[in-house]
Amino acid sequence: MNKNVVAFIKTQLGSNPTWATRAIVKLHERQTFDEQNSQMTKESNGVGFNGTDATILSSFASQIHKGHTLSQKQLAIAFKKLPKYSRQVIEMIPSEKLSEIEVKLVPVVTIKIQVTS
Repeated sequence: MNKNVVAFIKTQLGSNPTWATRAIVKLHERQTFDEQNSQMTKESNGVGFNGTDATILSSFASQIHKGHTLSQKQLAIAFKKLPKYSRQVIEMIPSEKLSEIEVKLVPVVTIKIQVTS
């Protein structure tokens, strides 16, 4: 994976409320049914939330599912925790969208041609 894309995703997860909210919901969906219900990580499978983050991020997911938004304080917590999940988030993004992100991150080079007579 292009390191610019990874850096971009980490930045979005650590600063963009829309990205953070969507990531919380999608990562929560990756938890097992039992983990979702208990708001705890029971399996060390590299999917969903880790054991340290499961309780708080699952509570955020529950709040979002009920149609509520996260407070500024909750977002600040999410912004600190979510960048570590960038690999999983990247796995969930369709390849076409990743390609679009990559294209947007490629610097545009402008060439000036000087014509002399």
